[in-house]
Formats: sequence, structure tokens, C-alpha cells
Amino acid sequence: MRKWVRITAVILAAALFSIAAAGHTGMIANASEKKEEQEKPESEMTEEEKAEKAAKEAREKALKEAYELPVQTNKLKGWPEGPGTYGDAGIVMDADSGAILYAKNIDKHEYPASITKVLTALLAFQYGDMASQVTISEEALACLGSGYASIGLKAGNVISMEQAMYAMLLASANEAAYAVGETIAAGQGQGYDWFIEQMNEKCVQLGGKNSNFVNTNGVFDENHYTCARDMALIGKALFEYPMFFQICQTQQYTIPAGDTVEEHVFQQKHHMLLQGNQDYYEYAAAGKTGYTTEAENTLITLAENAERRLVCVVLHTYGGHPYSDTRELLEYGFNNFEEVPIMEHDESGEYSWVEDGAYVMLPKKVSFEKLDREVVLHEDGTDNATVTYYYKDMPVGTCEVTVSENYYNAKKAENEPEEIKEEKPEPKKEAGEEKKERKDNKERYKAAAAIGVAAILTVCSGIAVIVTRITRKRKQKRRR
Repeated sequence: MRKWVRITAVILAAALFSIAAAGHTGMIANASEKKEEQEKPESEMTEEEKAEKAAKEAREKALKEAYELPVQTNKLKGWPEGPGTYGDAGIVMDADSGAILYAKNIDKHEYPASITKVLTALLAFQYGDMASQVTISEEALACLGSGYASIGLKAGNVISMEQAMYAMLLASANEAAYAVGETIAAGQGQGYDWFIEQMNEKCVQLGGKNSNFVNTNGVFDENHYTCARDMALIGKALFEYPMFFQICQTQQYTIPAGDTVEEHVFQQKHHMLLQGNQDYYEYAAAGKTGYTTEAENTLITLAENAERRLVCVVLHTYGGHPYSDTRELLEYGFNNFEEVPIMEHDESGEYSWVEDGAYVMLPKKVSFEKLDREVVLHEDGTDNATVTYYYKDMPVGTCEVTVSENYYNAKKAENEPEEIKEEKPEPKKEAGEEKKERKDNKERYKAAAAIGVAAILTVCSGIAVIVTRITRKRKQKRRR
């Protein structure tokens, strides 16, 4: 019996070994085949394979070049090292102080694509009535090119401003964004172009200097551009509008069927706001995605934890990376900085009042004493001012203050133009005085002329004497 058990065990072991060996051989064969496929010479490739290979190489090169672009804040002494990103530009801004914590080409012109819609939303909250009606016009539909986001609204559809905002921010519906601008402008007795003007004015008002918006939705136009800093300033302003967060945190929204419109159902597209998504981020609170061929991926994300509120913007970022880059940047912003109260550290004595809770955001290795500041008095003629603190030209905090009387007077005097003194004409001389002055001048001219003539005669006499002597000497030499 034991003999048969041993024989059976040997047979089973041999069988298992054969199966394992065959599997291993198969893996080697598969690996070899893949290797051969990867190393296939270009001469044996089809045109399609060549194009695919070229595209892959171009993408790898673009990713490498984007990642190696300089991060300006990494060059600041004492500043924590920030992560590289797979895009042309990126920023992390503290939403309360305005401090820039991370900067990579933050003023470079880039195409924003659909993150343009957050500026449209900001103006809608400022001017619009969420209960007002929005009618979809033919012009609103004309902006839809091939591949541009839409929920399929049709000319003549009537929805509420609130519904249009959900369609614009969740589904990125371009026709809804156009209609929002068109409707708000009409409410002000203006046309669509007025709304575009307001977009640009609002950006400047917030401190933006490198943007030019020509539409409400981000449909590509070479004259429609922005930069990471300007978009962060827009995002910072949106923290004042709770409805923006309410919309962005909605996972799915339905516009019900009505007399003029059919039912539309759509979802949030920002993965970091989608619970259950692999890119979900617990501190992400709002934001907007964007993409066009020219802009690549763009993303703005507003985030907050128990300690601070941040805005992160990444522009011209290559596919597969906008969310991972944003997560790393936000984690960097949350973990490497601390609030330094201005009132406790500014010892200049030039403020009589400082905005409650005002602070600068600094790394632990940078002290308040190393900061520079710029004080700008308000144009209303009062002693109120805006103060911005800088570390090596990088803004680390802005607050409102009231300056002291002495500082105000000194600053005002410094800014006032110097008075232009009028040249007073010399008093007019009497006729007798003028006659006497002319006579005196005439006598002086005669005296000067006489002296001049005498000097000339003296010089001539001297020359004559010299010439006479030279002539005599020559004659004497000839006689000898």
C-alpha cells in the first residue's frame, strides 16, 4: 500500500512540475514575443504603427520637458521644495491672505478652456437672479463646435438661471455658459459683449494682469487667454459664494422636463469631487475642469481643511496628470506653511488698525523680519490702505489697515506733485533810467574798443620790431 502511495505522489509531483515548467516557458515566450514586438524595426512597421510610435515619443518628450520646467518658488532661499508637475504652469494660493505658496510660470499666457466658466459664474452670482429665466438663443448654440461639451439644449428652451449654472459648472455645457452671459447682460440693458467687458474688468479688479477673455465658456480662440495667477485670484473670490460650493459638490443634477424643455440629467466631471472615484480628494470643495486640443487639460480646485483654504490651478497639463498634480500641490500647501499674525510681528508702528485675524503665510525657515511690504492708500482720500507683504518678490499676504496720522501725512506729501513756481517778470524801468543805462553801456563799449585797438597796435609794433631785427641780421651775414 505504501509503495503505491509513494508512486502516486511521485507521479503527481512530476505532473505539477511539468505544468509549472510549461507555464514558465509560456511566460518567457510571451515576454519574448512582447519584446520582439517592442523592438520591431521601423522598416517592418506599418504607417499606422509608425504614427503611433511617433505620437508616443512626442508625448514622452513633452511630459519630460513639462516636468523639468523651473518652479520659481523652489529657487527661494528657505522655501520648502515643491513638487514637479506635468504641465506648463501651476499655482497654490492661500485664499484668505492671498499668499502664493507655489509658483510655476504663474504669469505665462495659457488657454484656459472651460475653467473660463468659473469667472462667468462669479459674475452671475454678482449680477444675476438665480430664479430668473434663461432662454437658449441661436447664438448660444452657434458656439458649439465638434467635440465641445453640451447637454443638448435647443433654441427656444427656457430654464432657470440656477439650472443653467448647474449645467455650466457640472456638465460644462457651453451653450448654457453663453446663455448665462447673454441673459445677465440683457438684465442690465446690454448685449453679450458687455458681459465680456465685465469679465475682463472683474479680472483686473481682482488683481489680474495677464488675461484677455473673449467668450463666456472657453471655446478656443487665440485671443482668449489667462494665467495661473489670475485664475487663482478668481477662485479666491468664489469662496465668498456658498452656492458655488453647493453646485460643485452635487454629484448628479436633473433639469426636469417642462413646457419648452425636455429632461436633462448630468453629473459632476471633476474627479476630485466625485466620491468613490480613484482621484477623489477629501479636502477638495469645488472646482472646474477644462480641455481643448490647444489648451490640453486645465483644472482649478478650491480646497479646505480645518486650518486653511487653498486655490490650486494647473494649466496646459498632459492627460492623466491634472488630478495627481493637483493633489500633490494641495498637500504641499497644507503641510509646509503656517500663519504668522501681522499685528503681533509688524513693529513699524505705522498702523492704527489692522484687519482682524490678518496674517502672512510663511514656511518655518522664513521669519517675518525678512519680509518687504508695499502700502497703497485707497483712492477715496482716507487713511485706509492695502498692505501686501513680500518675500523675495513673492506675495505672502495682503490685508487692510488704517495708517497712523503721521504716516498718512508723509505718504500724502510724498505722492503730491510739487508746486510749479511762476517766474515773476522784472519790474519795468523808468524812461530816464533806461536812457542813463544806454549811455553807460555806450561809454563802456567805447572804452572796451579803445583798449582793444591799443592792444592790437602794441602787438603790431612788437611784430614790426622783431621783423626789423631779423632783416638786419640777414644783411650783416651777407656782407661778411
